[in-house]
Amino acid sequence: MAVLHSAPKYASNEGVGDALKAALGDKVVGVHEEHGELILTVARAALADVMRTLRDDHEYQQMMEIAGVDYPSRAERFEVNYCLLSVTKNHRVIIKISTDEATPVPSITSIWPNAGWLEREVFDLYGVLFAGNEDLRRILTDYGFEGHPFRKDFPLTGHVELRYSEEDKRVVYQPVTLPQDFRSFDFMSPWEGADYVLPGDEKAAETPAPPPVDKPQTTDKPSDTGAGAKTDAKASDKVSAGAPAEETGGKDADAPKPTEDRPAKEERKGKTKDTPEATEVKKEDGE
Repeated sequence: MAVLHSAPKYASNEGVGDALKAALGDKVVGVHEEHGELILTVARAALADVMRTLRDDHEYQQMMEIAGVDYPSRAERFEVNYCLLSVTKNHRVIIKISTDEATPVPSITSIWPNAGWLEREVFDLYGVLFAGNEDLRRILTDYGFEGHPFRKDFPLTGHVELRYSEEDKRVVYQPVTLPQDFRSFDFMSPWEGADYVLPGDEKAAETPAPPPVDKPQTTDKPSDTGAGAKTDAKASDKVSAGAPAEETGGKDADAPKPTEDRPAKEERKGKTKDTPEATEVKKEDGE
């Protein structure tokens, strides 16, 4: 039975990549699909022309997000990803370009004005420059902040610290002083293993390895472990006998003696008798 849902499904990526590659020509460096998203890698200099073509000719009306990625080992270490949405076709596409620390990326604020804020965010966090953005200022970090915190080589504690100075009676910046070095990174995945010696690893080298065993001990037969039919029979005899027989030497314990009866009480003197009615509270009239 088909299940109907109020939310429409996304359009399929089938044939879209080939159509966009044919329309954009040599401006497209590569096309591939990943995690259900169609990704087009384009030439950096042709970014504005590609975006205008996608908006006007292929109905990608909205630019939803701009995200940066840092790959320090690459010559062009930064990637800038543009997420576009076609409202009429209900389809999404990602446009990707690469750049380095000094080469600016063409701004697309003339195509989508909301790109100005997003380009400022990528500039603030990664240091990517955008040519044509007339208001390229920091947007998330504080005034006077040094460095770009989303870069992989940015120290965890930053370069400067912000504090209030009692002497100057104002907020001041001062260099961070650390007792150990936090600014050396090897960019190695912890799952791949490290070549350097971690604290505590030197103890493993000092402790000698145990000597090899010529003939390891095995328990191939039940008799090697003390188990077997005789052992099971003895265990069952003890369980069937029970604990009381062991304590009394095999005799059953005597029954407890009956409790002596309490002598009868003398009859209460007076008019009141020892009856349930005599202990009840008398009710007033009307209750």
